[in-house]
Amino acid sequence: MRNFYLAGILFFLLFSGRLSAQDNTDSTSIKWVDISRISLSQTLERNVDYAYIGPKESLPGKYSSLSFKHSRSIHRKYVEDENVTRKIILRFKATNRADTAVSVWFYGGYYYWDITMFRENNGSLQPIQSITPDIKNEISYRYLTLPPHDSAVFVAELIPVRTYLNTIRPKLVSPAYLGSFINDTYSTNNEAKTFTYLFCGLLLMMILFSLANFVQGGNLEFLYYSGYAFFVGLMLLIKAVYSYHSSKMSFFQEGYLDYVMLCIGHLFYMLFIQRYLATKRNHPFLHKLYNFGILLLVFSITVFSIAHFFTDYYAIEKHVENITKVLLLVMVLIFCVYSLKRWKNKLLRFLFWGNLFLFVFALMSQLIISFELIPRSYPYIFRSAVVHYEMGLLLELVFFLAGLNYKNRRQLIASARERERLKAENQMNEYEKEIAVYKAQQQERERISADMHDELGSGMTAIRLMSEIARNKMKENTPVEIEKISHSADEVLNKMNAIIWSMNSGNDTVDNLVSYIRAYAIEYFEYTPIDCRIQTPDEIEPMELTGEKRRNVFLCVKETLNNALKHSKATELRIDITINTALIIVIRDNGVGIITDKVRQFGNGLKNIAKRMESIGGTYEIKNEEGTVTTLKLPLEAH
Repeated sequence: MRNFYLAGILFFLLFSGRLSAQDNTDSTSIKWVDISRISLSQTLERNVDYAYIGPKESLPGKYSSLSFKHSRSIHRKYVEDENVTRKIILRFKATNRADTAVSVWFYGGYYYWDITMFRENNGSLQPIQSITPDIKNEISYRYLTLPPHDSAVFVAELIPVRTYLNTIRPKLVSPAYLGSFINDTYSTNNEAKTFTYLFCGLLLMMILFSLANFVQGGNLEFLYYSGYAFFVGLMLLIKAVYSYHSSKMSFFQEGYLDYVMLCIGHLFYMLFIQRYLATKRNHPFLHKLYNFGILLLVFSITVFSIAHFFTDYYAIEKHVENITKVLLLVMVLIFCVYSLKRWKNKLLRFLFWGNLFLFVFALMSQLIISFELIPRSYPYIFRSAVVHYEMGLLLELVFFLAGLNYKNRRQLIASARERERLKAENQMNEYEKEIAVYKAQQQERERISADMHDELGSGMTAIRLMSEIARNKMKENTPVEIEKISHSADEVLNKMNAIIWSMNSGNDTVDNLVSYIRAYAIEYFEYTPIDCRIQTPDEIEPMELTGEKRRNVFLCVKETLNNALKHSKATELRIDITINTALIIVIRDNGVGIITDKVRQFGNGLKNIAKRMESIGGTYEIKNEEGTVTTLKLPLEAH
């Protein structure tokens, strides 16, 4: 499992004590420090008394009853756990033997939210105005000044950050050297920071890779892994950026954010493992194990946050953190044993080796923190606990990528075969259905058109002929009804011919539509006051056009010609037909033009034209340009 302090999840570390030395001696044994002789910085570790008071106690009221202690080497390691939430009181003596006033900066060590300075005066304390340096938000430095040939006992009240990494390393720093002192502190572990930045770059690549896979395939496992890499990487990045900074962000990260981000990262990792291994279906035991781990982490974050923000009991935070680590360690061991029993599962083998290497390097990391196994003579990068943990993460990442590559390759092969099989099967079924439907449609269209031509056509022709014979016999006494019958028979016959034309599959081409429109328009305006001219392409490439589209385009043209004859008062009408990627029919007359206020009188016809063109994927436009201009446009499918 992933945990920056995973190596410290051993049970004996849960109860191990902090190293400290408290050699109680009389406070008068501390020496006076001549601040006029400080050119760079001077440590106060052997010249300071210390004491503790409660977190809510007032130092001026408690000072007279305080029992200070002195040690030649105060807190060589870290502040004890029981004193982390108490105020630490430091007392030292300073003198100025110079002929001018001398100022120095007091630095208490890591990590302290606030430092309040006092000057002792006849057994009581006088507060000193708090001044911090204007350097990169540093808050752990306080300004002190002594007049010439003056001496004073200074008392510092320090409020520690709630972390086991608190140290007491009091120093006095010359104002001229403060900037260099802070920069030297920042650069304590530059090699380790560089390694961390490189590793965070790799994690960023993994985040982008995982998100790309999630967006492409919608697999939640990649989203969970990117969440894990993001929180772990962000935790390491913040730690590297703010390492050895005495700023509020550094303290908040060290005291709270570090552990919480790591827990959230682990929570995403467990969700990832459940999806990655399909534990619910393939490994029910692991599924229950990681469900327990998810609940554990949610509970741990909740209790840790409540204890941190709403109580003064640091021991709760420490035990919650350590117990969580112990349980996570047990989960790692269970996973490794489970993987060994199923060694034939190659995917589990990759995860086993990744977790094993991470555990070994994380263990080394915690041992370095607790016992300083590597001598200080070695370069810092080899002594850095963070670097060892990151090495474990790097190896885990390598094995994860190897496992991911294996899984993806296996899935790709299986899915490709299945897709090809289903694709071929579906295509065959679709082809058979389309052929059967097409044949049935063609047969039905041809049968209907033949029946209409043979039965209705002959009947309507007979009606027309008989009406003509009756009119010729009656001559001047011909009734109006016979004229209407003859005219209606002509109209029905024309409409029937158009329907038969549209239903005949042999006419399903663009050139057939153009020819039919041309013939119809010439015949329609033959005995009218309108002179009709038609411009069509010289050659029309053979392109299919379904009967539905042909019929709708023709009816739109027919309605437009009818409107021109009835309402335009035109003497000339021109039809321009162009064909490229679309069939474009422009009908232009020289009449009065369409008038907006009078559109309603034939508004339904225009609406029908628009609906017909829209239904077949085309467009319709009408405008007034010294006459009415109607444009019909139908995109053509490329073949």
